[in-house]
Order: sequence, then structure tokens, then C-alpha cells
Amino acid sequence: QRANGFPPDKSLRSKKQKQHQRIHKEKPQQHNFTHRLLAATLKSHSGNISCMDFSSNGKYLATCADDRTVRIWSTKDFLQREHRSMRANVELDHAILVRFSPDCRAFIVWLANGDTLRVFKMTKREDGGYTFTATPEDFPKKHKAAIVNIGIADTGKFIMTASSDTTILIWNLKGQVLSTINTNQMHNTSAAISPYVKVWEVCFGKKGDFQEVVRAFELKGHSAAIHCFAFSNDSRRMASVSKDGTWKLWDTDVEYKKQQDPYLLRTGRFEEASTVPCRLALSPDAQVLALASGSSIHLYNTRRGEKEECFEQVHGECISDLSFDVTGRLLASCGDRAVRLFHNTPGYRAVVEEMQGLLKRASNESTRQRLQQQLTQAQEALKSLGALRK
Repeated sequence: QRANGFPPDKSLRSKKQKQHQRIHKEKPQQHNFTHRLLAATLKSHSGNISCMDFSSNGKYLATCADDRTVRIWSTKDFLQREHRSMRANVELDHAILVRFSPDCRAFIVWLANGDTLRVFKMTKREDGGYTFTATPEDFPKKHKAAIVNIGIADTGKFIMTASSDTTILIWNLKGQVLSTINTNQMHNTSAAISPYVKVWEVCFGKKGDFQEVVRAFELKGHSAAIHCFAFSNDSRRMASVSKDGTWKLWDTDVEYKKQQDPYLLRTGRFEEASTVPCRLALSPDAQVLALASGSSIHLYNTRRGEKEECFEQVHGECISDLSFDVTGRLLASCGDRAVRLFHNTPGYRAVVEEMQGLLKRASNESTRQRLQQQLTQAQEALKSLGALRK
């Protein structure tokens, strides 16, 4: 138009601007997934969720995403139509890892850009909600490589941070480094705090003062690098998955101070682990192992080593985190902007098997009644989910 001597058509230009703005505002398509065992889908984040953590009292689930927020969800709403969440803003950064404190009055996050820890205190309001307040200063920046995991001890006495080089740091709650552990490996791929048994034991004196970090034991059995591992709630069991294409279940209820090594209880095949990174979650009672590769989840019975359930293309992205709730009835996964919650049918079946075995050996009537009640509850749960095997 300008070349032909005509004034430019402003209406055409404004129309194109509006179309461009509309395209810019459109959110990416939410990944759709359905399954008969899908209990709920939690949607509130506008960015991809990288990590989640259930509170020790079982009341809350914390999720963090690259939308600069941490969401705190009420677990009692999971099976309801509406899912409430409270939002904590992560100023000038976003969190990639989140962990609740043992008393459920605070949580810590690892900052993606700051490469350090930030503590948020949770203050209950009169209306039942919470106010989230970040402490005035973040922890000092100490790690030189990408972070692998963070955790808070059940005692609340120390915080662990592990990076992908060979470094694990033990901090007090004020942000001072108590000890530095050199794992002497090629690099770290996973790290976790167990409630009782530790591969490294963080020792405190009778007065609560930090003393030292002592090496406890090693798990040897995989022929290639380990992707991930997890403890059961009582730390008597531990599961691992490796690039050698296997998963293993260990008995870690040993007297390591007497040089007793953990026992290998079960080895199962998981070929996907030999080609792609994997996530792992062990149910609180160690009866069920969940393994995630890409956007799919596989559930195994650890007693027999058999795969019982498989959920394909659960998320639009690779699964970033996997966790059972404190009851073991639900399995949670994240990998895009949603959290998926699944009914743990292998867990109910494991209870049925265990109760049937115990009933045969029960010696008194009160024990028989208690076992029968647990058996009936598990059978009814399976029946309601259409998963009861005849």
C-alpha cells in the first residue's frame, strides 16, 4: 500500500496485532489422560511441576513448578470433585525441589537460579488457611555442581543437600554447614535421608550437639550405575533401580555397627532402565515398587517380583517425580502441569495375601477378627475399583 502511494491500512495492522496477542496468550494444551485406576488429577500450576512431597502427618502435598509458586494441597480433598490448594510465591526465582519439615510447620525449597536453599515458615490463620513467609536470608551458596536431592532429617536436626559431583553437605537449620561428605564416586545420581538406618550416620551427642558423620554400609549387587533408590517408612527395606536393567529390594534392618551387610531379598527385570533415566518409589510398607520411565509408570509386587499394573503416557512430559502417600493407598506422579493420583491396587492385593496367610496361623479369636477385618476392607476396596481377582 505504501509503495503504491496509499496510506497503510490501520485496521489491518490492528487486526494482525490482536491475532498475535491472542496466539501469545494461549496456554499450551493440557495433556489428557484417563484410566480406571486414576483417582484424581490436581491442576493449579501454570508451569511444569518438578517435585512434590507429602507431609509426615499425611494432611498435605507440596508441589513446586517453574511458575514461581509452591502449592500446598489438602489430601482430604483428593477423592472429592474440587481440589483446594494454597499458594506460596517464590520471589525472583523458582523452586525445583521441595521438602516438608518433620513438624509440618515449614518447608524448604532448592532455588533454580540461586542454587541454594530457602526456608518458608507456615503460620496458621484463623480461617484455617496458612500464611507462608520466607526467612530473611537464603542459605549461602556452597555447591559447585547441579543439585540431585535435598532432605530434612526426621529429628529436624539437620538438612541434607547432594550435588551431581561427589559432594553431600549436612547443614544445621540456621544455614551453617556441619559436615561435607565426599562420596568418592564418579558422580552422584541420587541421595536420600532414611528415618533410622543411614549409609552415612549423622551423629549427635546427648545434648543435641553435632558430633560427626560416620560411614555405615554399602549396597553392592548392581553391575551398572544406579538411577534412583528409596527407603520404606521404617527403613527396614530399600529399593534401587540400575542401568543394568534390574531393580532390587534389600533388607536394611541390620546391625551395621557390627559390620553386618544388608541382605538382597529380590531382583526384578526392568529393561527400560538400561536405556533411559528412571524414577522409583517404594510404598510405605515396602509391598509395592513403582518405576517410571519416560511418561509411563509400572507397579511391581515386591514379594513375587511380578508387574501388576502399567500406566502409559501419564503426562505430556517425562515424569519428574513419583511418590506414595503416607497411607500407601495412593501413588502420585508429576511431569507436566498436573499431578496424577492412582489407586494402589497392588498394595491392596498384597494386604489380601498377607492377611490370608496370617489367618491360617492365628491362634486366638481376637487376632482372627482383627485380621479378618483388614482382609475384608482390602477386598472391598479392590471390588469397588473393579480389580478383585477371583
